[in-house]
Amino acid sequence: MIPPGSRYVALGSSFAAGPGIDPIVHKPAGRSGHNYAHLVAAELGLDHIDVTYSGATTAHLLDTRQDDAPPQLEAVGPDTALVTITAGGNDLEYVGTFLRGSALNTLAKPATLLGRRVANRIRARVSYLKDDAAYQAAADSLASVVENVRERSPKARILLVDYLTLVGPSTRPRLDVPLNEEQLPSVAMTADGLATAFAKAAAATGADLIAASAASREHAIGSPEPWTTGFTLRPPGILGGFVPYHPNAAGMRAVADLIVNHLRG
Repeated sequence: MIPPGSRYVALGSSFAAGPGIDPIVHKPAGRSGHNYAHLVAAELGLDHIDVTYSGATTAHLLDTRQDDAPPQLEAVGPDTALVTITAGGNDLEYVGTFLRGSALNTLAKPATLLGRRVANRIRARVSYLKDDAAYQAAADSLASVVENVRERSPKARILLVDYLTLVGPSTRPRLDVPLNEEQLPSVAMTADGLATAFAKAAAATGADLIAASAASREHAIGSPEPWTTGFTLRPPGILGGFVPYHPNAAGMRAVADLIVNHLRG
């Protein structure tokens, strides 16, 4: 168990930052005051530093600036007792590919008025599948993040927190998301590859694994109680718009509960 008052540093991309979940406490990062880091810190009474940033790759955690923000690892110091890491999805263009495919398919519908050939050209612009080398590179990068955290804070408890499931057993092509029967399984395969990368990194480094992906399979898009948002072209806050294909407040609460229960257990 991490004692109250201990220093907790949260590293990661948008699935940790929580864009679209009020209140947003850092607009450029899309960082929510109700993301899982804030919820865990409040539950356990931790002194936390949240440097999660939407759009971050593992490089932005390791050694690359993002906008005006330094590499996220710089927030970790010798006194850090707990570190959570949720990154790697942007290395694989996981959500970005899902978004582009959904947007192009949605835009292709009115384009059919100009002819099926035009619509098919719009749809053909997205490649969904990654090769094994891309998943292994993500696993290696996550392992490198863990190793660098250990160098900075040898006594820190390190948790690799993987991504909430977007596409699950209840997600219906064309109805719940604007992808067809051939496209949707490819997105699920990318998610599985990302989850495997987290598991490999945890096994290689001895970091703890919080398998949010497995815990959320029955809460995917199209389920009775989804933990992530679906798709929209409307900008957040305008005419019911929201940040698509990202954790919602219930999903962030669920991930926080997984982390707290793991630490207490």
